[in-house]
Amino acid sequence: MAEMHLRVYIDKSELVHSDGRIEVFLEGASCAEARQRYRAIETALSNGYLNHQIDLCKSQEASGLGFSSLSDEDATLLDNLVDTITSEVGRALVALTVMQLCIKSIEPTQSIRLHKGGRNSSGFSWTEGISMRTLDSHYVTPALRAHNLLLLNSYGLFMTRSLAENYPYSRMYKAQMRGGRHQWLEVVERIEDGSLPPEVSLRYLLSQLINRAEQFRVLAESMLRDLDDFSANSDVPAITRVILEHIHQSDYAARLMEIAMHSLLQAVWEFGTLAGGEIVPLSQMRSANKKHGNIGDVEIKRDGQIVEAWDAKYGKGYLRDEIEELTDKLAKHPDVELVGFVTSDPPERLSELMSRMGDIEAMYGVVVRILPFVDWVQEQFIRLRDEGVGSPEALARRWFLAYGESLAQKRRLFAPIDEPCQRWVETLQAAIAAARSNPT
Repeated sequence: MAEMHLRVYIDKSELVHSDGRIEVFLEGASCAEARQRYRAIETALSNGYLNHQIDLCKSQEASGLGFSSLSDEDATLLDNLVDTITSEVGRALVALTVMQLCIKSIEPTQSIRLHKGGRNSSGFSWTEGISMRTLDSHYVTPALRAHNLLLLNSYGLFMTRSLAENYPYSRMYKAQMRGGRHQWLEVVERIEDGSLPPEVSLRYLLSQLINRAEQFRVLAESMLRDLDDFSANSDVPAITRVILEHIHQSDYAARLMEIAMHSLLQAVWEFGTLAGGEIVPLSQMRSANKKHGNIGDVEIKRDGQIVEAWDAKYGKGYLRDEIEELTDKLAKHPDVELVGFVTSDPPERLSELMSRMGDIEAMYGVVVRILPFVDWVQEQFIRLRDEGVGSPEALARRWFLAYGESLAQKRRLFAPIDEPCQRWVETLQAAIAAARSNPT
């Protein structure tokens, strides 16, 4: 048998299978049949097809969902795909698989290899393709987010640009991506050759995601009970040490540092000590500062304007570039009073930066600061002390609670964390246990 391969021409691609079968994908504006299939798919999704499938999986026993029609090999493949989800990778490919299974369930004749389609001849399109980006952003990602099955960026799974290359989805799809690439592509092949039943597979995949969500809920509740017991009998240094240890020992420590800072300001705000300001909800990890108008990772607004902003800089002590970038941001935010950087490492070459920071302060009437994390934390406690509204111990406990509840997805109004947090919750519970067994 010949090896499977893809032939790319100016106006088409040909996928040559190992058995000699050839699939031809013509480029150009969507044909009438593709547009008709797209309307049928969009109508079904807009009428709640995916939400209905999720609700069905939540309410039905497995025996009523048709899982017996899946082979052990198929079930293992879908299990392995879900298992590739970690705190940072794998979500987009699983969400894409959910969408492809929806598409094939609603319109079996629609190819799930062709993820681009439209009438505009100026953009890339396949004549038999459909706009999966639109279906995802309007229906799939919102449903998965609403049911807390996959915490995707609100802009959708195609924020992962590697999924938008102008090649059909097949084993020949060479774009670099992280997560269950092998499992996803195997699912695509099995769906397209008819060996994987799409709707039953969709329900099985959704059921596995629901199970993960329930497991997370149980884990998060257990962690919060441990946190509450620990903080009730701990002082400020002990709580601060646990948070610092958790940040330094966890994956993606930079994001945890942002969450820790935001959580502390949530606690300060709950004591009513932000001088009439309010904390801005935590930005999603993939949100670009310039696009969203942010100055820092953690911000305070007053009368709708940013007045204080702090940027977390984990593992970076020299901030020359960041200081220079401030001028562009401050030009768009004339009401800012205080802006600064918080570093996990001791700040480097501060004397070199002081002159430039002074120029910026004079130009924009703003205070610019660079602080180590522990010093920044201390300043928030001083803020509370100066207002005279609570004790340091009360603030530390409120901070720890806000941190834990943010990771447990219980503060999404202020901390809409879209990274799966299971590993973070596990390591925080372990850090609490270690602090209990080794008090200092």
